[in-house]
Amino acid sequence: MTGLLIGICGGGVGGLAAAIALRKLGHDPVVFEKATRFLRIGADVNLTPNAVHALDRLGVGEVLRRTAAQPTHRISRMWDTGAETSRLAMRNTAQERYGAPQLTIHRADLLQALEKEIPDDRIRLGRAVAGVDQDGGKCEIVFADGAREAVDVIVGADGIHSPVRTALFGQDDPQFTGMVSYRSVVPRASVADLPDIDAFTKWWGPTPEMQIVTFPLTRGEEIFVFATTAQQGWTEEGWTLPGDPDELRAVYKDFHPDARALLTPCTEVTKSALHVREPMDRWSAGRATLLGDAAHPMVPFMAQGACMAIEDAVVLARALEGISTVEAVPAALARYENARRERTASVQRNSLANEWMKEQGNADWVYGYHAWEAALD
Repeated sequence: MTGLLIGICGGGVGGLAAAIALRKLGHDPVVFEKATRFLRIGADVNLTPNAVHALDRLGVGEVLRRTAAQPTHRISRMWDTGAETSRLAMRNTAQERYGAPQLTIHRADLLQALEKEIPDDRIRLGRAVAGVDQDGGKCEIVFADGAREAVDVIVGADGIHSPVRTALFGQDDPQFTGMVSYRSVVPRASVADLPDIDAFTKWWGPTPEMQIVTFPLTRGEEIFVFATTAQQGWTEEGWTLPGDPDELRAVYKDFHPDARALLTPCTEVTKSALHVREPMDRWSAGRATLLGDAAHPMVPFMAQGACMAIEDAVVLARALEGISTVEAVPAALARYENARRERTASVQRNSLANEWMKEQGNADWVYGYHAWEAALD
């Protein structure tokens, strides 16, 4: 493999997608992941057509379709009356309009499909990144155990608490939104009598903080439940804290019977606080840059967190295509972030505003984006 040696810090969706894209375009990416093995953790990833289109070109679309569900529609309903306020056809309609369908899939199945596209020796597990060192022209990844790895380019795909971001730009200050989220997965059979159970449905609550979102998973055999509500005084940031199913049901006791019925079979729930950060002015410094949640963490109300990371991965690889000297790297990274900052900032802010597709509207600006063809500055 010729090209640049690129150290990718983080083996999540964005990091693995970047490794595949960079390898396809002639570079030698190596992924450094702090976990000692990939576990089947997390529940869902909602891949809208913009992400699926990118993944198809990475060569994993076919295998993803084997375990994913394909929601029939994207529907908005009111919390009390159940009245529909918007309905957008997906599945075949999305394929025809955007060149790809929507896929809802278990995160572990997505990671497994991506991992199989990367040679075993280019994924280094048990390597916790602590920071970077670019002093005196160096470009080194610094690990928690004190070891160092010299590379040509560093990509911080290390998530919302990114050590790479902190090393490049200092400690940030995430703001608690005053909202918490609940997540659960139930068998489809337990809610099969409910209407539109194979659609992506969002129940809009009496306040902007309250909502219930459901969609199918695992070839449609499971239904994922995601709900948010206001709660003050809790600031722990994470996705794997245990929740109480009875508390979940009590919070939404005044919702429409169809919405409450979705919560009845929930037996295992996770709960987390939602934080937000302002869009960054810069993602890159020297020969290091950021990708995905490390660059633009967002609340999940547009279901675009993983999708934006996948788009980033493709655009980054395209910006570095043909680059063979380290002197040319900073300009290439500038092209990458200039092509991505405005779009990701818009998604961040629209996600926080939480009005996306509440009323009938046009989703083309999100779903119709093609990362492989988007203009590079």
